[in-house]
Amino acid sequence: MPAPQAFCFLIPGDWATPTGGYQYDRRLAHALGAAGWAVDLLRIDADWPLPDATALAKAAAQVARIADGTRVVADGLAFGALAEVVAAHADRLRWVALVHHPLHLETGLAPALRQRLLADETHALSHARRVVVTSPRTAQDVAAMGVAPDRIAIVEPGTDAGPHGSVDVNGHPSAHPSPHRSPHPNPRTDHPTPTPVQLLCVATVTPRKGHSLLLQALSGLQQLPWQLHCVGSLTRDTATAASVQALSHALGFADRVFWHGEVDSASLQAHYTAADLLVLASLHEGYGMVVAEAMAAGLPVLASDAGALAQTLPPQAGWRVPPGDVPALQTALQRLISDTTLRRTLAAGARDARGRLPGWPAQAARFAAVLDALP
Repeated sequence: MPAPQAFCFLIPGDWATPTGGYQYDRRLAHALGAAGWAVDLLRIDADWPLPDATALAKAAAQVARIADGTRVVADGLAFGALAEVVAAHADRLRWVALVHHPLHLETGLAPALRQRLLADETHALSHARRVVVTSPRTAQDVAAMGVAPDRIAIVEPGTDAGPHGSVDVNGHPSAHPSPHRSPHPNPRTDHPTPTPVQLLCVATVTPRKGHSLLLQALSGLQQLPWQLHCVGSLTRDTATAASVQALSHALGFADRVFWHGEVDSASLQAHYTAADLLVLASLHEGYGMVVAEAMAAGLPVLASDAGALAQTLPPQAGWRVPPGDVPALQTALQRLISDTTLRRTLAAGARDARGRLPGWPAQAARFAAVLDALP
């Protein structure tokens, strides 16, 4: 029998990190493994995307041990920072760059650092035999960095059917109890006692995710019944996390805004189940996996149209506002918090949209076709 198809997957650090990019890596590797591919994980630890000299030397040694001719899929968080290592092995390794989000498009970078990251990633990408991106918008961003369109392949993330694929009698997910409040009749229907509308933001707390913009928008809506639950790391950028938590406290939101930090998969699904509206005020997204996850859970969405979000969120499933536009975000929040019927309509649109979201096996097959065609 022929040897199984195989590749080395270069992962920047701990792939159990609960972010969309790492989730993509994990789910893709598992799906390809289930399809018969041998996946050799190569973890390279560093302060990505700015490794120091010691980390670069260790990474170079690890890459040097990879056998000639190996397909090497490298997550873009590391690939763009390993330009010299990639170049040194470009003739003997078949590099595939997996770009979730170009490094220089991160929010809040100093101009000199932005130019450095752009130059390094552009250099690294010039040595990739193929570049896989997660959305048409990211394909445009990569093409703008000098990568020929015929070297770019789009493989969007897969999604699951929703929490255990089950829904309640009104079509809402029902697999997990609410982590936000005590059980009561369906939280997405009218109730004799006013119940706060449960807003959910799933995003690592960094400047790009726009938590401060969301808090500013909510500061003008204190007369409305709402609570905001923020799920996402508070330790990846401790300065930003401290800043937005201080802003929340200054706005008097101690009993209205809750910071849950990183949670496991079951807890995250419980948050989706308990929520009435997903809110994402990002300033840029390479895809926006949480938006797809919300639609898979039958949850309406309010998001900026930054980056790929304009393509990820169909209009029947949610509303989009310009990135960084606090008045527009506030106006949309006011309408969606106040109008139960509108949220129901958008929830129905989300449930309809989830039927057209691709699953992970299908996306793994697309990725496998890229690997099979490598020169």
